[in-house]
Amino acid sequence: MDSLINLSRMQFALTAMYHWLFVPLTLGLGFIIAFMETRYYRTGDEFWKKMTQFWMKLFAINFAIGIATGIILEFEFGTNWSNYSWFVGDIFGAPLAIEGIFAFFMESTFFAVMYFGWEKVSKKAHLVSTWLTAIGTNLSAVWILIANSWMQYPTGMAFNPDTARNEMVDFWSVVFSPVAINKILHTVTNAYVLAAVVVIGVSAWFLLKNREQLLARKSIKIATIFGFVSLLVLIFTGDGSAYNVAKVQPMKLAAMEGLYDGENGAPLVAFGILNPEKDICEDPEVAEDPYLFEISFPKMLSLLATREMDGFVPGINDIIRGGYEFTDREGNTYIEPSFDEKKAQGTLAVHALKAYQDAKKSGDQAAMDQARTILDENFQYFGYHYIEEPEDLVPNVPLTFYAFHLMVSLGMFFLLLFVLYFWAERKNKLENQRWLLWLGIISIPLVYICSQSGWIVAEVGRQPWTIQNLLPVNASISGVESDHVLTTLILFGVLFTTLLAAELHIMFKQINKGA
Repeated sequence: MDSLINLSRMQFALTAMYHWLFVPLTLGLGFIIAFMETRYYRTGDEFWKKMTQFWMKLFAINFAIGIATGIILEFEFGTNWSNYSWFVGDIFGAPLAIEGIFAFFMESTFFAVMYFGWEKVSKKAHLVSTWLTAIGTNLSAVWILIANSWMQYPTGMAFNPDTARNEMVDFWSVVFSPVAINKILHTVTNAYVLAAVVVIGVSAWFLLKNREQLLARKSIKIATIFGFVSLLVLIFTGDGSAYNVAKVQPMKLAAMEGLYDGENGAPLVAFGILNPEKDICEDPEVAEDPYLFEISFPKMLSLLATREMDGFVPGINDIIRGGYEFTDREGNTYIEPSFDEKKAQGTLAVHALKAYQDAKKSGDQAAMDQARTILDENFQYFGYHYIEEPEDLVPNVPLTFYAFHLMVSLGMFFLLLFVLYFWAERKNKLENQRWLLWLGIISIPLVYICSQSGWIVAEVGRQPWTIQNLLPVNASISGVESDHVLTTLILFGVLFTTLLAAELHIMFKQINKGA
């Protein structure tokens, strides 16, 4: 069973991370292209048309491969995670269906007009198609992110014991969940920053080669402004993400900061090296220090998590032991139950579900009502029944911690990069700053590392849950042979790596060819 769970997780992680290599560039580059074509429409200058067409080719390459990996990703919910799909498919499937029916067909339809219709439709119709392609691409991301956010903060639902499925009772609660809104803004602005850095890096290469000088400088000007504004929004929503995580996924926040024992006025780690000897549930009097080395900002984690300088932030051990006062996302304050108490409630809920179904078969309405009452009272911890040990609640702390701090550090680096490029372009000094041009090129792989780190924090940090508190990964998988999953994992690894290599070859060839 452990082998099947790990292989299924590896396969999904592989597909998701490859998919996210292609998607963010299209999300941001679509709007950059739309800005450029708008300039062409208003001025009639053929230079802007030539410039738009160059970047449109790079957009098209990513668009095609992103669709291929995305379709495989959605199929895996049925092939590898059928129990999950059964348990929450009525809710999770709705945003994905809307994405497929509305957003995907919208972007695909208008992409064809945008890419092939330069000489076939009017300038105005073509411009509208370009904008609708960019909007449709982002709408696809919006609906997928709504589905993902619901997994991390399930809301707008009710459990039906007759079918053992969760059913949507408030569509708008799912769509406008505060976690969903913040996650959408944070993720898409991350994609905008990535696209801006890629445009800067490619343009910097042109300047180093003394080619396409005007195209490169105009592209850098647009990208630096677009990227800088996006990064400011990204930083703002990052603060919102920390607050939401503190309220709905406190274990994730503890892993992000390597925080084992909570405290009032908790510091925010700016840089640190974790102590590999540190373990959970140690005696606080003799416990190992969680860090070998760290630089922290005093009380800043408490401010981010509670909006109070001296607010209490629970650590990993606190969350397992319980007994501290906690205020949730709805403003309800209560004493947090321990792992053992949550597991006992989850077991009560699972047994009550079985008792309800048995009573229904025998036609005992009184027993059904009694079992339903017990189920409803304990359902919020339903998934804890399937967690064996308290250690299973703790995600991979080193991976979550380092991914989070790498993401934040690179974000600050890109802020400096945008400022430097904006200054150099305004002063007409770009061509003379070869170190800055090389820095722009080097930033391309760095921005992809930053983007992938964000997804690692979001997904690894919420383990072991597929649905927070309701369904862990070990209860979500399909009953398939682990050898079959291993085979498809290897095949997907080879296929996606080949697609990535082909994409990079085509991209480099197109960039070398120029406009």
